[in-house]
Amino acid sequence: MATLTTHEQQEIERANASGLQPVVFVHGLWLLSSSWDNWRQLFEANGYITLAPGWPDDPETVAEANDDPEVFAHKRLRQITGHYLEAIGQLAKKPAVVGHSFGGLISMMIAGQGVATVTVAISPAPFRGVLPLPFSALKSSSAVLANPANYNRAVALTYEQFHYGFTNTVDEDEAHKLYDAYAVPGAGAPIFQAATANVNPWTEDQVDTSNPERGPLLIISSDQDHTVPFAIAEAAYKRQVKNPGITEIKEMSDRGHSLTIDHGWREVAETALAFVKEHTSKDQ
Repeated sequence: MATLTTHEQQEIERANASGLQPVVFVHGLWLLSSSWDNWRQLFEANGYITLAPGWPDDPETVAEANDDPEVFAHKRLRQITGHYLEAIGQLAKKPAVVGHSFGGLISMMIAGQGVATVTVAISPAPFRGVLPLPFSALKSSSAVLANPANYNRAVALTYEQFHYGFTNTVDEDEAHKLYDAYAVPGAGAPIFQAATANVNPWTEDQVDTSNPERGPLLIISSDQDHTVPFAIAEAAYKRQVKNPGITEIKEMSDRGHSLTIDHGWREVAETALAFVKEHTSKDQ
């Protein structure tokens, strides 16, 4: 069953009509696709065409999302990944894929299907086989995991929870602005799926790390990320590095989980852009 919105179909048509190398951006929990707007401008200024599909049923704006939080409930990893695969399947060219947090995990799931030409996973949520579980990661997800009923709910973060999980490396003024500009409720199910991935043999939270068609992969982490500490990103890298494709990891200094949206976003975006440039031809 088709899930793409009219706007998403228009972005696909725009990409195909351009003839340029497409780059698909995948957002994570507690954000919308609009969180990629600065990145899209940068990549398009460098000769790419970009798309940023939402998760299924995502509202268009932060205000709409906060007015109707339950629209985020019941979203699971297979459904969300399938939505992006549907969009990618309509592209005339194999895209580069860039994702953050659960979007980073989904990006690696997409790459494991062999449909990405190059992938950048930023602070990716863990998948089956990634074993480290630092205290800060547990604390960041406690807003969801503390109540099993949240599996089927949408959960909004308070400012304090967002500040701990996302904006711990920026000042209070910027942290409040980021919360107001970007924070939306998030589906509880993916958090539970990630938390139980290593004890559930049928989990949807699995990445095919051995597919030789995976393509080049860069994992970007940050040294002060409470939500996805470097130990988690490094464990994902150790699983992925066995792939015959190029696999690299980069740790950003003095950064937290908001590294894609805060004042230092450009440094991260340019790191991702350089890797994409290295492994794509914009006019291929």
